[in-house]
Amino acid sequence: MRKVLVTAGASGIGREIAAAFLAAGDAVYTCDVNADALKAASADLAGLKTGVCDIGDRGEIERMVADAAARLGGIDVLVNNAGVGGPTAPVQDVEPDEWEGVLRIDLTGTFLVTKFAVPHLIRSGNGVIIVMSSAAGRFGYPNRSPYATAKWGLIGFTKTLSMELGEHGIRANAILPGAVDGDRIRRVFEGRAKATGKTVEEVAETAMANQSIKRLVDPRDIAALAVFLASDAAKSISGQALPIDADMQRN
Repeated sequence: MRKVLVTAGASGIGREIAAAFLAAGDAVYTCDVNADALKAASADLAGLKTGVCDIGDRGEIERMVADAAARLGGIDVLVNNAGVGGPTAPVQDVEPDEWEGVLRIDLTGTFLVTKFAVPHLIRSGNGVIIVMSSAAGRFGYPNRSPYATAKWGLIGFTKTLSMELGEHGIRANAILPGAVDGDRIRRVFEGRAKATGKTVEEVAETAMANQSIKRLVDPRDIAALAVFLASDAAKSISGQALPIDADMQRN
């Protein structure tokens, strides 16, 4: 039984990942900034351990990781899922505070969770780190410069983790989802529509045109990939950026 920490696991992709590890028989702790969503998740997912945490706050992160390790009895797998989308606007219209807010959570937050989790992962002897990047970390993302910058940065961070931590038996990989079905992508489409003057339907059609498979990615497929990467079947996979995007060609 693995001891798994998933950040931002009260809803969306994170919740599917937490559910998938639980279904595999693992012990799972998830944090989220939304206390009500955490309560709902713990009610639906038997055995899920939870804690409220703002991934934009260093002190809260340090306390959360310590709490997770104490309640799980260690950490074998870290899934860095927390992130925000940030503004939809051309770079000249992005407010500096908005830029810094995205990087604080998406990039620095991931760094801090990982920093505090690494000693536990080393003690595990077979640790795994999974970082949620994005297709925006492969292609860039017009009108989403803070988000794209953070997601590109996470790939470099993941590769560096693999190189630094391999001697401790720790593997690190990044998952790069494309357009994932759910409320979040609907909001993204709405933001793009507002920025470009198109309808939401036109934006969605354009998004599908960039993929070989004409559908949104099922978040359960992303969860399955995370469980695979944490398994012995993936024991030789590290330092990789793995797209799961229906063969997206560009953003």
